[in-house]
Amino acid sequence: MTSREKVLQIFERRSASGGAMWTGHPNDRTIPIYAEKWGIEPTREAIYEYLDDDCRWITADSGYHHPEGRAAIDPSYGVERHTLSAGGCFADAETVADIEKYPWPDPDYCDFTDIYKQTEKFPDKMVFTGMWCPFFHQVADFFGMENYFIKMYECPEVVEAATEHIVDYYVAANEKFFASLGDRADAMFFGNDFGTQRDLFISPELFRKFVMPSFKRLIAVGKKYGKKIMLHSCGSIYRIIPDLIDAGVDVLHPIQAKAAGMSADELSQFKHDIAFVGGIDAQSFFVRATPQQIKDEVYRVRELLGPNIVISPSHEEVLPNVPAENILAMAEAARE
Repeated sequence: MTSREKVLQIFERRSASGGAMWTGHPNDRTIPIYAEKWGIEPTREAIYEYLDDDCRWITADSGYHHPEGRAAIDPSYGVERHTLSAGGCFADAETVADIEKYPWPDPDYCDFTDIYKQTEKFPDKMVFTGMWCPFFHQVADFFGMENYFIKMYECPEVVEAATEHIVDYYVAANEKFFASLGDRADAMFFGNDFGTQRDLFISPELFRKFVMPSFKRLIAVGKKYGKKIMLHSCGSIYRIIPDLIDAGVDVLHPIQAKAAGMSADELSQFKHDIAFVGGIDAQSFFVRATPQQIKDEVYRVRELLGPNIVISPSHEEVLPNVPAENILAMAEAARE
């Protein structure tokens, strides 16, 4: 059985044994550390090959090529921003007309030829792909995070207009991408961090009003082309997991183990309704544990959430403070 077949069984919740692993995305500063430790080429792909990783993540966002080099979505657009709270170009927007003035991206500028070539390199791996679609964060950047949440109450039509324009682009771009992707890949992967360490950024009620309609539009594109829907969201999102399942999410990533309500014990109630990727705490445990402790944690998490889980760190960005021997221990235990 190939890695692709094995992971697809997990994503379809029909695996008998699991046994799959995704390293995540080693940080650029992490790569040379691991390469020196293992005597391999200092590339991310060399790390994947050394660990016999079952998955590859190839985003489609780089397929956007504006003739003037402009980014598809630029919340700053002439406004200097240094923090998440700083307002972007919509900070003072009060009418839908203010939103319409922005030069929204044209999906006709998308050319995914290079993305398709990348996916073709891994016919036996589970490839996650598609536009990243971080519309929740981008709306927050356009308005400024706190301002965004306030405007949900004060100017809901303005928030909805900005969200719709952003998601219009991602829906059209994904439609174009997946229409020609064919069977090169099996999973549509996109991400928005809806949770903090303690709870959601907004209430479940506001989530259902301002986020879920766009969320369903994006999912519909992936489903149209027969792709499994894999959602990334860090933080505590347990209160909306039933909503995500109802909307058609097949796989949840990365299972931030230390966030409220997100431990393997607590999430086991959903194991028959959704598959998982992640679950091994990367906030502190991966940094401080011994290789044997890592293996024991893999066994414990797999027992609680498996067999339909791809073992992976609880955040895809593997930082330099994660010892190489601990990543190796995770990979070994995931296959035992």
